[in-house]
Amino acid sequence: MSLPLSGRHVVLLWGGLSAEREVSLSSGKECGAALERLGAKVTYVDAGRDLAQVLSALRPDVCFNALHGEWGEDGCVQGILETLQIPYTHSGVLASALAMDKAKAKAVIAAAGVSVPGGGLFNRHLVAADHVMAPPYVVKPNAEGSSVGVFIVQAGANRPPQELIAPAWTFGEEVMVEPYVRGKELAVAVMDGKAVTVTEILPPTEFYDYEAKYAEGGSVHVLPAEIPLPVMEKAMAMAERAHAALGCRGVTRSDLRYDDINDILVLLEVNTQPGMTPTSLVPEQAALKGVAFDRLVLWITEDAYARGSAGGVASDSEAPGESAR
Repeated sequence: MSLPLSGRHVVLLWGGLSAEREVSLSSGKECGAALERLGAKVTYVDAGRDLAQVLSALRPDVCFNALHGEWGEDGCVQGILETLQIPYTHSGVLASALAMDKAKAKAVIAAAGVSVPGGGLFNRHLVAADHVMAPPYVVKPNAEGSSVGVFIVQAGANRPPQELIAPAWTFGEEVMVEPYVRGKELAVAVMDGKAVTVTEILPPTEFYDYEAKYAEGGSVHVLPAEIPLPVMEKAMAMAERAHAALGCRGVTRSDLRYDDINDILVLLEVNTQPGMTPTSLVPEQAALKGVAFDRLVLWITEDAYARGSAGGVASDSEAPGESAR
């Protein structure tokens, strides 16, 4: 019996140049193994500046983009793939670039009627010199993911994070500063425009940092989240609206905060290439709906191939688990 991707040459893009390289390698390992089980001929490409030349020589049927962070997730690699006319997974150039820029993404999402935290962009030296808003607040790079370079400034803190002006800082001159929203950390996967479910993340510390996200046993995921049904429905609707407003396609993951004391729900950001590691949220949510990991990877790949083969027209095929929603 022929496997679903038999005869299909898939280039898996992983590694890359960003601070999220290790996460990408983990995602790529899992997705590549799934693609091989599905019968694809998989070529693993550690994406570097010579990517266009490498892909031109390989001539794949489709690229599975397992890159995370700057360059691989912000529209740059997507632009290379568009130029070479190679079908690729996840969102396109504009949506990828827009979602990675937190300030611009928040403006678009807010205009679509989705509640977001306040705050804005500030020069990192200004932020390090004095409080630009009353604590507690959050400081984070404007164009990074995986909680890289994120700081929480607690109420009563004497000074802002001095790491912002350290020689090792490589995350840009402007940083996002926004009010800290207490409460529950939530995540919603969106597949083919439809929300899957809501996960509550219980990190071992107050903040869902890099270690809590990716270390084995670093956090506890409760799914579906134990929150009131109206809040769950609102979170899913907000994620769908944000996905659509940014022009995303394929799979995304929205991160939200829910202040259960004051009944405040805000959407923090949309991840256009969510992690596909053993501890990642999207595969867990898909599994809850009966979509095994290999089937999820198959759908992501086939969705990209169908869209590319149709000259940019999205596939009409039903997303796995669609009938379960």
